[in-house]
Amino acid sequence: MISKSTIDKVYESARLEEVIGDFVQLKKSGSNFKGLSPFSDERTPSFMVSPVKQIWKDFSSGKGGNVVAFLMEHEHFTYPEAIKYLARKYNIEIEETERTDEQKQEANERESMYLVSEFAQAHFSEMLWESELGKAIGMTYFKERGFTDGTIKKFGLGYCLDQWDGFTNAALDKGYKLHYLEKTGLTIVKEDANNPNNPRKFDRFKGRVMFPIHSMSGRVLGFGGRILTNDKKAAKYLNSPESDIYHKSKVLYGIYYAKQAIAKEDNCYLVEGYTDVIQFYQRGIHNVVASSGTALTPEQIRLINRLTKNITVLFDGDAAGLRASLRGIDLILEQGMNVKVCTFPEGEDPDSFAKNNDLEELSQYLQDNSKDFIQFKASLLVKEAANDPIKRADTVRDIVHSISKIPDRIQKEIYIQECAQIMNISEAVLFNTLAQISKKDIADATKKVKQEQKAFDVVKNDPVPQKVDVQYELERKIIELLLLYGKNQEKFEDLILKENEEGDLVLEPESVEARVFEKIYLDLQDDEIELTNPNFKNIYYKLIEELNQAEDFTVNTFIAELDQEMVIEISSILMEEEKYTLHNWESKDIYPKDKNIGISQLVSETILTLRCYLIKKRMEALQNSTEENTNDNSETLEEIMNYLQLNKLLNKKLNRVLS
Repeated sequence: MISKSTIDKVYESARLEEVIGDFVQLKKSGSNFKGLSPFSDERTPSFMVSPVKQIWKDFSSGKGGNVVAFLMEHEHFTYPEAIKYLARKYNIEIEETERTDEQKQEANERESMYLVSEFAQAHFSEMLWESELGKAIGMTYFKERGFTDGTIKKFGLGYCLDQWDGFTNAALDKGYKLHYLEKTGLTIVKEDANNPNNPRKFDRFKGRVMFPIHSMSGRVLGFGGRILTNDKKAAKYLNSPESDIYHKSKVLYGIYYAKQAIAKEDNCYLVEGYTDVIQFYQRGIHNVVASSGTALTPEQIRLINRLTKNITVLFDGDAAGLRASLRGIDLILEQGMNVKVCTFPEGEDPDSFAKNNDLEELSQYLQDNSKDFIQFKASLLVKEAANDPIKRADTVRDIVHSISKIPDRIQKEIYIQECAQIMNISEAVLFNTLAQISKKDIADATKKVKQEQKAFDVVKNDPVPQKVDVQYELERKIIELLLLYGKNQEKFEDLILKENEEGDLVLEPESVEARVFEKIYLDLQDDEIELTNPNFKNIYYKLIEELNQAEDFTVNTFIAELDQEMVIEISSILMEEEKYTLHNWESKDIYPKDKNIGISQLVSETILTLRCYLIKKRMEALQNSTEENTNDNSETLEEIMNYLQLNKLLNKKLNRVLS
């Protein structure tokens, strides 16, 4: 268990914009920051971060919260994991109290898999540095690749001994369960018919050098293992199988080490293999990641898209591999990103070229040879088409098809013009071809949408527009006022309802000084007003209690103790104004006020508006009862008249005219 003092230090030190900036490219937007949602596929930024409030809100998915909530959502951390991550980031020493056996048992499956993976990385690293076979075989291989000791340690490289179950037995001896060794794919388990209670166990990566694969936050998700023998039956590279923590299509090798450099350089170099990444990093170019030998996926591209809009794809000089790799470029274009391509001389790949050239030479080569994708694709395909007119026509269609993937219309037109010059063909022909492709794509998309609508039987015959829930909005405003100004000492002009000499009800002003939370609590209590929304009601009482007890109230520390549902609700309340501007709400009995008016006036008018609304509801209920009741309604009518008079007085105070 992490001590409360450690947790307090973490919340005091952590800066939301810095932490989220490690995962999402943020740009200044007034007093806030904005970026693309890390939780959904979007091209227009709707992810907002408030440094002042230390709250984030993702309007595309509805998620939100504080710094810990972000890590729990994005990295699937448990609460203690998120605190430990922040403590490491801000160099805070973690004080822990011993966990009970019951608490240890509550560790979830994912956390157990992470722990097993982290143990495996440490074990493989130990075998590489400490065992004779590790030094003789694994270390020799890494040294031959030109990796320094510092690089080997930086990337956590290791070696799995060439034994059937050496790693598995070491993990079991340390208390790790076979169930999690199997779930992470580190151990292969096979039933033994002769001994059903003792299944056979094998190390998946035996005899391989090991490359740990990290998440964006640095957690070990899985491994890539390279065999060093000439066994033709065994795969040269072997990856961890898919698991609850490792999804190959959503992971990029090296992203943990590259993320800050990618954001800083505003460009990402994309290579194919582990050693390409490591060699580039060692040479001094850190903004590089690999698809780990798998076909590039939209999820991987979106991972980069959070950090930069620019990708430079690096290919080796193998012409056969180039054509196949070009398919990934169309995927990148579909995500609205800018693509450049750089190839290395024949016989060279990113690994060998970086190894044989110094940083200045490598940087200069990348600068001089990185071509816009259209130039690269055209030059490559034109060579293949040569003087064959049919192949040439196919080449033109291929290039225009790539251009059709670009979402931005201006970029499309510029690329069409460039393609026309390179291919020596009229722009009109290319635009016609583009229109035909776009028309077909639209037709296909329309057909798909219609099929989905039919499949899900979408109900679309409800002409009644959804009404604004006035009470919901007013109760929400009260929570917002408590969160933002709860501790403020303000001067309020209270309204006391009295009967004058003529027997009429009048409101007499009375100045009082009070803290905002006291004013709200007493006014609602005096009028016997209960919040009706269960979430708001729960938050309200927790807020009042915290504001009453805490000397220094901050939203950040307050929501640290709440469950995730409340955290999302609070972040939504505080960040809603960043996206929505209310229009014509006066017609719905909601009267938004300029943010520049005094806090005391804002508080008073919000409570008055709620009172007016509740009075109106009460009058409507009484009127309905008189219509249904044929007996004497004189008392009810008198009550209605009193409410009507009170409602007029309150609205007069609010400078409103009732129709």
